Order: sequence, then C-alpha cells, then structure tokens
Amino acid sequence: MKNRTGTEEILRCSFCHKSQDAVAKLISSPSDYPRAYICDECVAVCNSILEDDRAATPAATTPNQLPKPHEVKAFLDEYVIGQEQTKKKLAVAVYNHYKRIYMNRQKAAGDGIELSKSNIMLIGPTGTGKTLMAQTLAR
Repeated sequence: MKNRTGTEEILRCSFCHKSQDAVAKLISSPSDYPRAYICDECVAVCNSILEDDRAATPAATTPNQLPKPHEVKAFLDEYVIGQEQTKKKLAVAVYNHYKRIYMNRQKAAGDGIELSKSNIMLIGPTGTGKTLMAQTLAR
C-alpha cells in the first residue's frame, strides 16, 4: 500500500507491531473505520483467550443442582436457634426463588413456563432474629 508521498508503506499489526512480511496474513479493519490491522498470530492468541474464558465459565445450573428446602433449612439451623416454622417457610421461599430464576432462563431459551415472583415480610418484636435470618440467607 502506498502512503501520501507515493512510497510503499509497510503495514504492521496494531497489536504486536509485526510487519506484513513477518506474518502469514494481515487483516485490515473495514474501510469506514480508522485503519487497524491484526495478524493471524494475534487472532490465534485472541481465540485462545476466548476459549479459556469459555472453559472457565461455570455450566448452567440444573433443577437437580438447586438447593432443596431441607438443605436450606439445615444451613439456617447451623446459625439460627429456634424459629423452626420461619426457617421452613424461608427455605421453601429460597428454593422457589432459585427455581423461578432457572425457569426464567429456560423461558428465554424457548419454553413457555413462567413462575411468578413472591416476596416475604418478616414481622416480629426486636431481637427475634429477623435480621440474622436475612443475613444468613444472603451468605
């Protein structure tokens, strides 16, 4: 490619700065963008990085991997003494929450199932463990 003065311009990769003669292929950006070039070696490095990222991404949660209500209650039992009825209700609510999130992901994939969202209100006198339960669940 010739530059403004009419002499031959040496094109370089915008990433590794190797000349067009030092690489097998040099790809340029589309003409309506500022001139940028990438060589086949840098493309290979980018592909390797993307593959590593894909491999590091955890697999989607399945319904079998969701924490069951009795598992959530057992977790709460480790931190909260008493309040058995409340722990059971919270455990079911947490399970339904995770199930709703999973189903909404499936809905985005094409299923027609929709689970509605529900809220919980913890009411009681001071010192009964409302905040402790919420903090424990947040863990």
